[in-house]
Formats: sequence, structure tokens, C-alpha cells
Amino acid sequence: MKERAGPLSHLTVVEFAGLGPAPFAGMMLADQGARVIRIDRPVKPGKGGGMAALTARHSDVLSRGRESITLDLKQPQAREVALRLVAQADVLIEGFRPGVMESLGLGPDVCLQRQPKLVYGRVTGWGQTGPLAHAAGHDINYIALTGALHSTAQRGGPPTPTPGLIGDFGGGGMLLAFGVLAAVSHAQHSGQGQVVDAAITDGSALLGALVHGWRSSGLWNAEAGTNNGDGGAHFYDAYACADGKYISIGSMEPPFYALLRETCGLTDPAFDRQWDPAHWPALKERVADVFRQKTRAEWCALLEGSDACFAPVLDLDEAPLHPHNQARGTFVQVNGITQPAPAPRFSATPAGACQPVGEAGADTQALLASCDYTDAEITALLAAFNPSK
Repeated sequence: MKERAGPLSHLTVVEFAGLGPAPFAGMMLADQGARVIRIDRPVKPGKGGGMAALTARHSDVLSRGRESITLDLKQPQAREVALRLVAQADVLIEGFRPGVMESLGLGPDVCLQRQPKLVYGRVTGWGQTGPLAHAAGHDINYIALTGALHSTAQRGGPPTPTPGLIGDFGGGGMLLAFGVLAAVSHAQHSGQGQVVDAAITDGSALLGALVHGWRSSGLWNAEAGTNNGDGGAHFYDAYACADGKYISIGSMEPPFYALLRETCGLTDPAFDRQWDPAHWPALKERVADVFRQKTRAEWCALLEGSDACFAPVLDLDEAPLHPHNQARGTFVQVNGITQPAPAPRFSATPAGACQPVGEAGADTQALLASCDYTDAEITALLAAFNPSK
């Protein structure tokens, strides 16, 4: 087993392989040094398109930094292996529908009997309870139910789906990672394990806390795209440039707004009414006309690095090449795959180098040995798990 670096190097996590938020939480924990043992499903040959292509092992960045054991959890011997791994762990994370782990004989009651201090982390779309708990869904559905998707619309336009950012990862994976670490802190002081129920609906609602406060105070309109912060204001939006590329501005504060006006030639007294929403639509049209007069690169030369609160809108290929991102090492390349580097940064316990994605089941034999199986038992288990070999 490789020596791990980072503030979580003392933790062992058992992750049951899944999609989206649970793997993201596992990646975050592994990035910061936790030993994450991933229980992968046996690979089924012949599946290469559709959803299978989205989770192809070589490009599945969310799976980086793990040890992997392949188990068919419908087999009694495999369930026992999983329970032995759990008995040595601090944390378990899973992202199945409510009841699936219980049906496999791996629910919280069983696992906490094996390891009383275990933190049993569960992430689902709708949560473990509630009328929708057992319904299928995806990120777009969960954030739709909490008002978060509504807030992505431009004025008079439809909501715009985000690729998992608000729900699966912000309101799901990060919520789970935070939850299990809070529960680990409690377990280390009390010796008491517990279940963490991380629902994406709860998490995406939580991300909207500030907006709910504004709405309750009359500072936020129900109509999307009419507010400061959602593209309603002329000084807080993305604008097209002469070359068809985009820039973003967020010049809310008076000195920042004044600098934007000065640099962009917005001298008309109409722009003095910065916080009068009745004038925002007309002012937005005028600001849009100004930004269409130069290319994105020309606007960067004028505004980037200033206090006008400006940044170019970069695509996924451009972002890793930006000088700021390169200076901070925000992106790294591992085995030819460009990906975000571990974050946040720690001064006393920095994370190690970003780890590659290993093959499913690559550590099966070593992990069986760590569970105190004899050589003969390991041989028998491997034969039972892979009868065709």
C-alpha cells in the first residue's frame, strides 16, 4: 500500500462504486490522503456506448486515487469480504437508492455491528425518506424541485441545465464529504458511529440559502433573470464580443462599477442609476452593444486583472491554459487526461500528487490478504469470483 499524503491520511474509506455524487465525494477524500477502497462491480463485456461510455474507466476522473476490489455483492462470499473491509474502515459511502444496501445484507445495522464507530455515508437524489425517496431521477430533477434550476434562466427564457454542478457535485458529493467528516469528528471523540443522509435536494436547497434570505426580505424577484446576480442587472452578466466569444462582468460595488464605466466609456448619466431595476433592460442592451465592438482578447487587455470584476468566459480546453490557472496548478494532466487538481490547498498537510485511475479489481488479491484470508482461501475466492478463468 502506498504511503498517502494529506490531512486525511489517517482515514480509511470503503466506497461502493456508483455514479456521480458518491464517486465525487470519494475522489475528494482520496485527493486529501484518505485510503479509499472502492468495491467495483464485475466488468460486463460488450458494453461500450451510451451511459457506459460516460463512465469508461480510463477517463473516469472521479475514480482516481483508489484501491479497487471487484465483488459481485449478490454472492454470499463477496458480501462477507465487503463486511471484513468495512470492519477495518472509518467511513463507508454509497449512492444507491434507499433499501438497496439493506437488500444486499450491507445496510447500516449490519455494518455498524461489525464496526460501531463506522460513519455510514449515503447520498441520494431525494433522500432516504419522503414521498419521492424511491423514485428515479437525475441532477436536473433534484435541482428543479428546490428552485435552483429556476434560477438559471435568463429573463423570459427556459432554465438551463448544468452538467451536475449544482446538484450532483455541489449539493450532493460535497455535502456527503462534509457530512462524513463531521460524523468522523464525532466518532473520534465519542466512539459512536452513525448514518449520514445526504440528499441532493437538501444540498441544492442549502446552496440557495442567501437567495432565500433575499427573497424573504423582498430583495429577490420570483421571475428569473430579473435580479442582481442572475443576469438581470447590466453590471452582472456575460456578454458576447466581436469574435463571438464571451466575457463576464460583476461590477456590483460602486468603485468597481465606476471603473467599468470609465474603461468602457459608459459616460451617459443614465448609467448613474445603477441600482434601479426599471432601467436594467435598456442599460443591458447598451452594454451589450459596447462589448460587441471588440474581441474577447481586446477586452482582456483592457480589463483583466483590474477591479472592474472581469474575466473571459473560457471553454474546457482554454481554461487549463490560462496563466492564472497555470500559475496555481489548478489543472493537471495524469496519463494524458487533463483534470482539476486536488483542492483546497493545505499549508501544513499538503496533498500528494494527483493519482491516476487504476483498473477495476487491480488490488483484489492484496485486499483479500488484508482481510486475513489465507492463501488457500484467497485462491478459492478468486476462483468463485471468476469462474470462467
